[in-house]
Amino acid sequence: MSVGRCLRPALVGLVLVTAAGPSAQGATDAETRASNFIDALSANAIEALTVAEVPRTERIARFRTLFNDHFAVEAIGKWILGRHWRQATVDEREKYLALFEDLIVVSYVDRFAEYTGEHLNVTRTVVVDSTNVTVFSEIMRPTGGPPVRVDWRVGSLDQTLKIVDVVIEGTSMSATLRSDFGSIIRRNGGGVAGLIAEMREKTQSLRK
Repeated sequence: MSVGRCLRPALVGLVLVTAAGPSAQGATDAETRASNFIDALSANAIEALTVAEVPRTERIARFRTLFNDHFAVEAIGKWILGRHWRQATVDEREKYLALFEDLIVVSYVDRFAEYTGEHLNVTRTVVVDSTNVTVFSEIMRPTGGPPVRVDWRVGSLDQTLKIVDVVIEGTSMSATLRSDFGSIIRRNGGGVAGLIAEMREKTQSLRK
């Protein structure tokens, strides 16, 4: 089951106003807020998750907080499940969302222990519409290897910013999980119960 690649960012912001967006001042404000939001995520992730002496259970707890603070977890989980969300029972939805959060957290948390000083440079920030901004960036490797392109799709609801997707080298984390989960559901007779069972098994194995 793929959950994408771990990101270990630190942010230097650049703002680019697009003609397709709102007024110049409005676009600049939205882009600056999105850049600052990613900057906060970067600083918090590095400070909380890259210290080797911190016990794994504590790193899991810290990453869970960071994930919920910065990502639209429920909205992403629903979109990934797609039409199967409407078909799921209330109990299945609750179990799925809880396992979705757990799976992402335990899949990513150990990767931060491998942090070796990578930093992230924003190349441009573009207003998509009245509620969405995309922050384009590159992860710069201290070894001098080619940078990794990472695009952050940031949504706004009632002035609260949340990441709604991360696109790494052109591959959407949400779209990848949607394809993976859809395959698991089809393999298990078309019901969400089979996906929930596999998510639970995967999460338990990653916790060990």
